Amino acid sequence: MTATFKTIDDYELDGKRVLVRVDLNLPVKDGKVTDATRIERVAHTIQEIANKGGLPILLAHFGRPKGKADPDMSLSVVVEDLARIVGKPVHFAPTDWTDLKPAKAVIESAEPGSVVLLENTRFHPGEETNDPDLIARMAGLGDIYVNDAFSAAHRAHASTEGIARALPCCAGRAMQAELEALEAGLGNPTKPVIAIVGGAKVSTKIDLLENLVTRVEALVIGGGMANTFIYALGYDVGKSLCERDLKETALRIMDKAEDARCAIILPIDGVVGWHFEANTPSRTYGLDAIDKDGMVLDAGAQSIEKIKTAINEARTVVWNGPLGAFELPPFDTATVEVARHAAERTRKGQLVSVAGGGDTVAALAHAGVKDDFTYVSTAGGAFLEWMEGKPLPGVQALMTAPD
Repeated sequence: MTATFKTIDDYELDGKRVLVRVDLNLPVKDGKVTDATRIERVAHTIQEIANKGGLPILLAHFGRPKGKADPDMSLSVVVEDLARIVGKPVHFAPTDWTDLKPAKAVIESAEPGSVVLLENTRFHPGEETNDPDLIARMAGLGDIYVNDAFSAAHRAHASTEGIARALPCCAGRAMQAELEALEAGLGNPTKPVIAIVGGAKVSTKIDLLENLVTRVEALVIGGGMANTFIYALGYDVGKSLCERDLKETALRIMDKAEDARCAIILPIDGVVGWHFEANTPSRTYGLDAIDKDGMVLDAGAQSIEKIKTAINEARTVVWNGPLGAFELPPFDTATVEVARHAAERTRKGQLVSVAGGGDTVAALAHAGVKDDFTYVSTAGGAFLEWMEGKPLPGVQALMTAPD
């Protein structure tokens, strides 16, 4: 990926209606937003557009209403938090996307310096099918389109991909930061690059692993998925989580890595427990002596040092997935120690560190270093598909948009 997209700096916004795709799919309980992080991420873009004389008109989805208006999935629930965080009046424009008169009335009456929030884009079936008629309706509400929702960029929907081909378009500040970080991570990184991939199952990350071995100098495989590779090499992993039917897949990935001159770094010892629960009795074993009745729940001390050494030799690290059952102490040790080591080298300017994925964000927060990495993506599925080397429709549309 090369950064050939336009940004807000490329447009005169004064007096313009600016359609901004944001991610407001927030967790809500009892009618109240419980985590407003996604609003905080896009606040700068919204504020900048308004401060430059433009009218930010926000497009977003919420939940899965399946193409029908559902009051339980109305974006009206986020208005109060949106106004508080952005620091500007927010006018909510109800619509089921078939009759746009109410929305147009709100847009036309909105005062300078304010923000308009349109109703859930998924209230219309044409959103998820990228329907040309809905795209035209959306485009008719604005003069410029800004995509600031990387987390939805892997979907070819009307509000994420179609509209970018119907209006002059650019990336918002959060999208810009994400794309620049990803470029530094894998697009055009400072080498050597090491990838750290953990998590429970190989089956969910086959595409990811096969892409990474052709793009990085070293690949650390940890978490439950490491057991499948260890088993493929002929070791007994006891009652550990292991996809034994993927033995040949694991061997194929290792062969592909060897052909690409990518070093595969697997655990050389494991912390074994006999119950999958916090603080269960545990003991560290070498790979050739794992208890047949036990489960490998974390990487051992020798494995941790081996990973730290690999990080010391790298200039860039890309991370997805924990290295053990980090939610169950003391099986969080490998994840925490390696995360803190990467964070320390990042603070010293010795490493570019890019991480993403739901469990990864939680693990880095647990280690207390989420803010010390160069960039931590909260995009989930979009981040994973980017790591897999798959094109993201919402990003592609920005990069191929006509002048």
